[in-house]
Amino acid sequence: MKKRLLAGILTASLVVMSLTGCGTKDASTSGSSGDTDGKVYHIGINQYVEHAALDASYKGFVDALAAAGYVDGKNLKLDYQVAQGDMSTAQTIATKLVNDAPDLILAIATPSAQAVVNATKEIPVLVTAVTDPAGSQLVASNDAPGGNVSGTSDLTPVKKQIELLKQLIPGAKKVAILYSSAESNSVIQADIAKAAIKDAGMESVDATVSNTNEIQQVVQSLVDKVDAIYAPTDNMIAQSMPTVAQVANASKLPVICGEGGMVDNGGLATYGIDYYELGKLTGEQAVKILKGTAKTADMPIEYLADEKCTLKINEDVAKELGITIPDDLKQSK
Repeated sequence: MKKRLLAGILTASLVVMSLTGCGTKDASTSGSSGDTDGKVYHIGINQYVEHAALDASYKGFVDALAAAGYVDGKNLKLDYQVAQGDMSTAQTIATKLVNDAPDLILAIATPSAQAVVNATKEIPVLVTAVTDPAGSQLVASNDAPGGNVSGTSDLTPVKKQIELLKQLIPGAKKVAILYSSAESNSVIQADIAKAAIKDAGMESVDATVSNTNEIQQVVQSLVDKVDAIYAPTDNMIAQSMPTVAQVANASKLPVICGEGGMVDNGGLATYGIDYYELGKLTGEQAVKILKGTAKTADMPIEYLADEKCTLKINEDVAKELGITIPDDLKQSK
């Protein structure tokens, strides 16, 4: 009888311990943001070129996934490819990523986004660092994409950037807009800038380039012809910003930029978006898709809130150019 009782107690204890163990495991994983039921998700990334803004966007994307429990090397496989500014390479990468059939593809910058969107109509695609996805024919509309593509826009406050130019260079009458005419992203911003420059009572001059080898010569040609340069978030110009700054700053020609990374590389100032935060916003969209709680067709293109825009002034460049920073701008930094 005692043996039967002891056996019963042991059996009950083992059952309780077993249940307790399962309960502990469930509490730590069930319903957690990173619970993938053992599945390893696969995301392919096609980034057009390496420069500070696009790199920050990618980092923000990865960090947002990690914050939700999707960690590369554990329950996530990231295939990160960079086209090094070459459209044919971007197309080759897009084909390779589509053939690998990932759960999601991230395209960073407009040329890479166009390459990926042309390669698949089935795999979910998120784009980022693209000014106007609808204008670049990536989605049916920014409010209702309607297909396998959605993402985030890096549309910068161009009008405020031109207002900043007027504050820092009050005597400016003629402004060159420096950009690559091959990037639809840049053409859209240049058109906005032309209207803003006109509204501010100044004259705009187009200064377009088709490859990086032309940039030094084009900037040199602007010396003594314009009072300032405005460079939007153009990938070719951003990548070559040290060359732009070397020529412009030596000629006392201030450059107002589309984003902070260009200021770090020798531009005078910007009032722009934070690309790391933009990448995080895109990563949060990716989490919804992986979890199956949202579909690209119904997911509007998202924008960073105004409070995510920041003023950035390169004081060393301002000193080199002999520009005095107004007190109100110093206080708002």
